[in-house]
Amino acid sequence: MVRIVANQEILGGKPVIEGTRISVEHVLGLLANGMTNKEIIESYPILTEESIRAVLGYAARALGNDIVIDMPFPREGAS
Repeated sequence: MVRIVANQEILGGKPVIEGTRISVEHVLGLLANGMTNKEIIESYPILTEESIRAVLGYAARALGNDIVIDMPFPREGAS
């Protein structure tokens, strides 16, 4: 199971994917800018589909949403 952790000694306490220095904020930014999970994993091989889902789950809980729906959204220009 992938966990999101916060440690004052790592990135000033920002939430990160456990065992990495990759922040939740960074992964969310990549997703928001249109990168696919596959593209993110290719750029950061330490990440997995599970770690990206953990980031999304953390963000959903942080916003007070306890229901997470796994729904792929088509990229712009995709048929």
